[in-house]
Amino acid sequence: MFDYKVKIGIVAMRRNATDRPRGTFLNWYSAEQRGKKFVDYIEKHFTNENVSFVDNKGIGINDLVFDDNSAKEVIERFKNEKVDGVFILNCNFGNEEAAADIAKALGKPVVLWAPLDDEYYVDGMRPTDSQCGLFGVSRQMQRYHIPFSHIPCCRVEDDEFKEGLESFIRVTCMVKNFSGMRIGQVGARPAPFFSVIWNEGELMEKFGIRIIPINFAIIEQRMKSASENYADEIKEIEDYILSNYKLDDLTPKYVKPMATLTVMYKHLFDEFKLDVISAECWTATPVMFDGLAPCAVYGILNDMGYMVSCESDMHCALTMALLKCATLGHGKPLFGEFTVRHPENKNAELLWHCGPFPLSQKAESGTDSVARLVNQREWFRAKDGEYTVARLDQESGEYMILPLKCKTVAGPQTHGTYIWGEFEDLQAIENRLIEGPYIHHFVEIEGDYRKELAEFCKYFPNLKIDKI
Repeated sequence: MFDYKVKIGIVAMRRNATDRPRGTFLNWYSAEQRGKKFVDYIEKHFTNENVSFVDNKGIGINDLVFDDNSAKEVIERFKNEKVDGVFILNCNFGNEEAAADIAKALGKPVVLWAPLDDEYYVDGMRPTDSQCGLFGVSRQMQRYHIPFSHIPCCRVEDDEFKEGLESFIRVTCMVKNFSGMRIGQVGARPAPFFSVIWNEGELMEKFGIRIIPINFAIIEQRMKSASENYADEIKEIEDYILSNYKLDDLTPKYVKPMATLTVMYKHLFDEFKLDVISAECWTATPVMFDGLAPCAVYGILNDMGYMVSCESDMHCALTMALLKCATLGHGKPLFGEFTVRHPENKNAELLWHCGPFPLSQKAESGTDSVARLVNQREWFRAKDGEYTVARLDQESGEYMILPLKCKTVAGPQTHGTYIWGEFEDLQAIENRLIEGPYIHHFVEIEGDYRKELAEFCKYFPNLKIDKI
């Protein structure tokens, strides 16, 4: 399972220059005071249950890195602490050689920041040129071909800084969990779905992603043993279904099989150490298990933290994983496809699927907000708000992500699970999807993570961001 906890190494730096008296240009004292202030502020205001920091206190002169030797000490500390990302902080001009050496040695996502140079003396002198040094540091990163992000020059207390650092933390979580991901492949793709064909070898070669094949003989065996081995867990899921959904007359006889399938999948994740599953669904599960449909089961699993993509769509499984990591594990990705246009709004689209949305994402009001199970499939509209809509796909070995954004609008009530999403230019999106390589399957998640997807792609040369 994914690890959504992120550890960031903070490197406070200054120029390797002669010390000068206080009140003069690029003096050590001003850089040291700024370094202490900014590091303490960051650690105090951004440490939480998902985020921790390692700093360079005790390394360099007065806790500022400035040369090759202090850079080597930082590298050793950060490697021992297993940091997931690196924050380069210019306390005055910074040091481009040391910054690039640290970034290259660690091979982790890097963000650069220069605090606003807002102190000036009465005689016209200034103690820092932090932004100026940022251009030197960034150029050295480019020469080393080191991908990096950067936070605009601002005060540490500004919203701009908060947004920039939190965005970098999300990107770091995405990068941390993407390489080496373990994806379960349950069954084969539905026969007519040539659109979801994918390349296992390329995913391993380009991204280190490992596919764990699980055939339906294993699923059948695990279903038989689950009833006996996990009776208490199954009973809990049965109670959950009966307490949270309004059932039609076709569903009651399937409540226990649905609960059994849910618990079986949960233990499948644990047994095979999977991060996400891509599963065949409507053409095999009902045949194997006397009409049992897995749709609502996938929604229940999603709320439990276990993601399953429908219809053997491996690329949607990857997209679900990325967007989940962008929220540090807090968000719930929806598997909703482009289905039909809004009958009255030319820029609105039905993002729909037969019933796999997590119940926690249900709309709070309206006749279509009642959680129903109709022949085992969820029927309800999802929450109103702003959503990222994205898909990772490939063509001839070239991998790309299309990041979109929509806001929900009112639309006709329909079956299954869905939202009506309004885009800036739906026709341009339709044109792009038809031109390829994208299909109708997309992933939605509350919030706008287009920036994070773009920054994430910087760290994978084989993956490009695609913008309409």
